[in-house]
This record gives sequence, structure tokens and C-alpha cells, in this order.
Amino acid sequence: MRKRSVLPGFGLTLGITVCYVSLVVLLPVSAMVARSTSGGLSGFWAAALSPRALASYRLTLTASLVAASVNAVFGLIVAWVLARYRFPLRRVADALVDLPFALPTAVAGIALTTLYAPTGWIGKPLAAIGIKVAYTPIGITVALTFIGLPFVVRTLQPVIGALDADVEEAAASLGARPWQTFLRVVAPAIIPAWLTGFTLAFARALGEYGSVVFIAGNMPMRTEIAPLLVMTRLEQYDYSGATAIAVLMLGASFVMLLAVNGLQSWSARRSA
Repeated sequence: MRKRSVLPGFGLTLGITVCYVSLVVLLPVSAMVARSTSGGLSGFWAAALSPRALASYRLTLTASLVAASVNAVFGLIVAWVLARYRFPLRRVADALVDLPFALPTAVAGIALTTLYAPTGWIGKPLAAIGIKVAYTPIGITVALTFIGLPFVVRTLQPVIGALDADVEEAAASLGARPWQTFLRVVAPAIIPAWLTGFTLAFARALGEYGSVVFIAGNMPMRTEIAPLLVMTRLEQYDYSGATAIAVLMLGASFVMLLAVNGLQSWSARRSA
């Protein structure tokens, strides 16, 4: 006879899970999809694929991809240093990584704009050599990099901390060079977490609004991101157009997340 658990069983927990996910995720998404198609499919595609919307998609996806890629590289370095080394002010550096989580995005946007404006502390010397950051796609990428760094670091840091350094030392004692040790010993263990951090940073960047709206300049067809275009459509009471753009972005993000999750599962099975 199977021993009865004192904890709630599968049926109860599954029912709670389905109800909670339906209320928090499925119902709002379903309402958004229904609102976006209220004008018919022709109206949906006209709003979602207008030249202005396509320009915003292109900028949003490109800037988010570049920012997530930068964070994937430098976030790995930061996570490695914080997990493997002990140095003065390490706790301060560790706390600073979480600053984008705690800082209101609007405040972050104002601070970045102040720094990178043509008269700012960083923007002024860059402008002197012909590099303009604020009110350009570069500024948007800088803002998205700022808000995405913690996702990569916090995903990789516990995984790197759990790695056994003895395995790396054994590889070195067998004649492996540092890059060989990283590629053949370290990388297989951290790739799933690395992809997760990259995906989280990318997904966060796709929907970012507050930290970008000030530094972007918000010029249609040039520096207007998709979330800003959604807000513009809402301010114009074009609810169908706003939800059409949002649904298309949501669909693209969902497909990307499914692809990355499949890649993570494949990597985990291969390394097992």
C-alpha cells in the first residue's frame, strides 16, 4: 500500500497551479489577443506591420540582442570573479550588480542620459571624438545592457561557485591549456545557465521602457522602440493598434524562449 503523504497531492497542487497561471497569465494574454483582433485580421496586420512598427521591431530586437550578447560575455567574467576570488570590497561589488534591480527604471534612464548626453561626464569626451551616445541606437543599447547585467551574473554565479576546482586542476596537470580547460571542462557545465541568463536578459530588454525612453530620443523610424510605440498608440486611444504590436512582440518572445529552452534541454542531456 502506498504511504500517504502529509503534503498536498498532485491533484490539488495541479489545480492550484492551473488556476493561478490562468488568472495571472492566460486570461490577460487572451484578453490582449482578443482586443488586438477586434478590428479583424486585416486591421491587426495593418497595425502590426506598418512601416513605423517594423522600424521599431528592428531597433528593439537589434539593440536587445546586442545588449544581451555583451552581458553574456562580461556577465560571465563578473560572475566568475565574484564566485572564485576574494578581494577587498567584494561585497560592495556584489551588491552593485543588483543595483539595476533596485533602482527605478526611470531614475536609471535619467542618470544614463545625464552621463551620456553631449554635455555629460562620459558623453562629452565621446562627442569630442565624434561618438554620440544619447538619443541614438547606441544609447538604447547602453540602457538595455545596464538593466540586463544582473540576470546573467545571478544565473551564472551559483553554478560557477558549485564547480569543483579540482577537476580544472586535474585537467591542467594532464597538460590542458587554460582555454582547453574552459572549453572542455567548464563550458559544458555552465552552458545551460549561460543560455538562461542570456535569454532572461534578452527578454527583459525586449519589454524595457523606463530606462530607455529618456536616452532614446524617441524619434519615429529612428530611435523609437516597440514598447514606446505601444505607449504612443495607447495615448492616441488606438487600443487595437497598441495590442496588435504587443501581441506580435509577445509571440516572437515566446517562440524564442521555446527555442532556447529546447536548446538547454539538449545541452543538459548531452552533458549528462
